[in-house]
Amino acid sequence: MPLDSALPGKRPAFNGRMWRETGYLLLNLPMGITGFTLTVTGLSLGVGLLVTVIGIWVLAGALFLVRGLGVVERALARTLLELDIPEPPPVRSPRGTGDSFWRRTLGVLSDGLAWRTALYLTIKLPWGVISFTLALVSLIVLWPVLPWVVRGLSTVDRLLATALLSPPPLAERVRELEDDRGSVVDSAAADLRRIERDLHDGAQARLVALAMDLGLAKEKLSEDPETAAKMVADAHGEVKLVLQELRDLARGIHPAVLTDRGLDAALSSVATRCTVPGGVRVNADLPGGADRESRPDPAVEGIAYFTVSELLTNVSKHSGARTATVDAWRTGDRLMLQVRDDGTGGADEQPGGGLAGLADRVRAVDGVFVVDSPLGGPTTVTVELPWRTRGATGSRV
Repeated sequence: MPLDSALPGKRPAFNGRMWRETGYLLLNLPMGITGFTLTVTGLSLGVGLLVTVIGIWVLAGALFLVRGLGVVERALARTLLELDIPEPPPVRSPRGTGDSFWRRTLGVLSDGLAWRTALYLTIKLPWGVISFTLALVSLIVLWPVLPWVVRGLSTVDRLLATALLSPPPLAERVRELEDDRGSVVDSAAADLRRIERDLHDGAQARLVALAMDLGLAKEKLSEDPETAAKMVADAHGEVKLVLQELRDLARGIHPAVLTDRGLDAALSSVATRCTVPGGVRVNADLPGGADRESRPDPAVEGIAYFTVSELLTNVSKHSGARTATVDAWRTGDRLMLQVRDDGTGGADEQPGGGLAGLADRVRAVDGVFVVDSPLGGPTTVTVELPWRTRGATGSRV
């Protein structure tokens, strides 16, 4: 968190905020004594016993306790100082370090936030003495300047808490990536189940029936050639249906037009399959086409295509719209997509719903997914994806 975000901007005054800050300053001394005592005692004992194996456990236990005290300090800062400090991710255990107990122990010992929290709790005692004394004296003697004294002291507390209790940006990024990875895995598993279901219930069932029909036609070939010829003709028609289903399934996995001609042509193709009465207008201003080097990364292209495809499917099935519009353009290093329809509105990202799944897939690659759909319409879904040119990043996201 930037330090300037911790600084309050309003003029000091006698109000609820000042009293909350005053309460925090008066708690500094008892919290400082408690934190300092537990931290210094635990760490000193652990360091003193490091000549034995027990010292490692004591030191790890002391740091684990320090992390717990950090949770309390962050909660007080959020409640009384209105300071937005996120909770850190769980301690990460290093790989390749033996059994799980030792991994957890080494994870705690190497946790930078735990050590920074220990430093904060050590500093908290001398600062707590100063801030408690000044706040108490101002409260009893220097009443007219109390808001200014409280504001100055609480600003120091905000800076200390922000610098030492906030998880590092890298840890926050790791947690975001772990969440995104889970969403991608879930989405991939759902796609695999859909493909398996479509193959089992569609093409596979038709091929089994086709094999049986051809077997019967073979048996009747010598006895009843006319019936056998009719059965073969029916089987030929069934083959065409199976091929069409397989083409539709392949298009759902990755359409050839997207690979060969790029996102512009692929969006125009998917728009033709939308069943709204007035049709879908596509406005695409994208470089590339057959020049693959200037197009986005294949994974980004795929996400953009399937997102628009699913959104237009929702428009066809649920919106009651007469017309829809798809816009696609590049802005800097971002690919922008917008799908609008004049339907009844009311669409939202319900957990487990289709829009939530699309949003997870988009956000998994650092994208943005925004739905604006008031009751009565219209509905506008805006998607922002990283461009990630092929020549710069290859085919990885």
